[in-house]
Amino acid sequence: MVRAAEPEGRRRGGSVIAYFTSAKFLLYLGHALSTWGDRMWHFAVSVFLVELYGNSLLLTAVYGLVVAGSVLLLGALIGDWVDKNSRLKVAQTSLIVQNSSVILCGVILMIIFLFKTQLLTLYHGWLLTLCYILVITIANIANLASTATAITIQRDWIVVVAGEDRSKLADMNATIRRIDQLTNILAPMAVGQIMTFGSPMIGCGFISGWNLMSMCVEYLLLWKVYQKTPTLARKSAKVEASELKQLNVTKEGDTKPAEGVQLIIEKDVTGFEPQQEKEVGCAARIAEPFITFRDGWVAYYNQPVFLAGMGLAFLYMTVLGFDCITTGYAYTQGLSGSVLSLLMGASAVTGIMGTVAFTWLRRRCGLIRTGLISGVAQLACLILCAISVFMPGSPMDLTVSPFADISARLFENEPLPTIASPVPEMILATGMPNLLNGSIAPANSDPEMSPEPVPLISVSLLFAGVIAARVGLWSFDLTVTQLLQENVIESERGIINGVQNSMNYLLDLLHFIMVILAPNPEAFGLLVLISVSFVAMGHMMYFRFAQKSLGKQLFVCHTPDPKAAPDSSPPAQPAKRVCLSVRVLGPHQLQ
Repeated sequence: MVRAAEPEGRRRGGSVIAYFTSAKFLLYLGHALSTWGDRMWHFAVSVFLVELYGNSLLLTAVYGLVVAGSVLLLGALIGDWVDKNSRLKVAQTSLIVQNSSVILCGVILMIIFLFKTQLLTLYHGWLLTLCYILVITIANIANLASTATAITIQRDWIVVVAGEDRSKLADMNATIRRIDQLTNILAPMAVGQIMTFGSPMIGCGFISGWNLMSMCVEYLLLWKVYQKTPTLARKSAKVEASELKQLNVTKEGDTKPAEGVQLIIEKDVTGFEPQQEKEVGCAARIAEPFITFRDGWVAYYNQPVFLAGMGLAFLYMTVLGFDCITTGYAYTQGLSGSVLSLLMGASAVTGIMGTVAFTWLRRRCGLIRTGLISGVAQLACLILCAISVFMPGSPMDLTVSPFADISARLFENEPLPTIASPVPEMILATGMPNLLNGSIAPANSDPEMSPEPVPLISVSLLFAGVIAARVGLWSFDLTVTQLLQENVIESERGIINGVQNSMNYLLDLLHFIMVILAPNPEAFGLLVLISVSFVAMGHMMYFRFAQKSLGKQLFVCHTPDPKAAPDSSPPAQPAKRVCLSVRVLGPHQLQ
């Protein structure tokens, strides 16, 4: 019995070792390290900028605008660069640029913290202003490199590592999202404790040191994954527009013509680039980025999953998330920081539940129907948010001008709000919360008068809906992510996902503009209703996509054959699957 048990134990031990040395696990580990560093930096850089500029939110607002605008304008170009270069080169270059930029930013910030008084006196403060511009510029470069990394790893490498197994791809996507959810909560908490009990300068040093160590480890992990997955070394060439159009309209049964096109593409790879370099002149080089930008958006519009991608982008036009806007509103309603931290933890748990629901639903009903079910679940939960607007405790009052608070400061010379503590709590740049010295009082209230207690029915329903909706939100996000992975041809995967990121940032930017136009708590209920409307429009777009893809079988939910996976993609899938098997490009947020 003992001897019989020994081989079984060895087999189990061998399988465990094989898993921890597999390309899949190494990819998870690298993503966890990268995401942890990203989340720490994104949290800390806003705090650093607030601390540096006299406890004002001006630099933070400028940084957010620059980041959103850069991805919006350069998303297609970044994706095109990913498409035109080898996978390993793209992944390693973006990794080095991203981490080096963060390290350099950390060093510059430490210098500013140490010599801020001296810098203020040099050249009438212009040298300090130059340092601010330099920090924002380098931080923006780090964010663009992070976008390239996300496109590469989460949209391309993961597809190649999964191979032709769509269930494995779904499981890997879900695991990546679970890592994102955990790091979203734990990483800011860790760096926040360091900054609270240490100092902002110590926080800069810690983040710089972490990124230096992480860069070396991630570089090694990328190399190991590349070695363990030989198909990553093969990459299909960029095809002509006519060929792409032919692939996009190929019907389900036209597998052989698609293979013929693929063979032509591979045959023409060797002589394509040198011929192009001879013909490119100065004017063509200048016009090339603009042409790439145009072609990227046109290609995105012509994708069979265009409506699904637009549906996901519309979900970014919302105040119903755990960002500074909703958190600031919660403060005006009397919720404490400890309660909000518990709510954020609960949202992370429901987000992880959404990743579990995605894998289960996909096996039961197929990929496209999973998106439909997820959308219905999210909308059903957001109905609670819409109801909360009309419940007791809701401050919604449309008779109050949204610009009353701004005009009072501009025309009555009232001082702009600042943050009193060195490391600020979550605060809204539009002046909604009044968090002086950590006090919780509604905006525009008299500090000498004790405010009446606010009924918690409205805010409780609001956050119940937001937290519950995370299950459907993350399941829907994973659905669209896998649809893009499966249905975008390999040679366009980078540029299409780059444009998708641009669309996400565009709608996210619009939601901040919406808050700037209506910053007072009395208008927040209107913002909630607008947000629910945009989410509904996004899911209507996805419903139209599903209707086109499945036709009369839209509401027939059955257990599909895992080998056939008949409804996991639109009709043009077979032609695209051939391209997927040839190329590995670097595609999250990640968010």
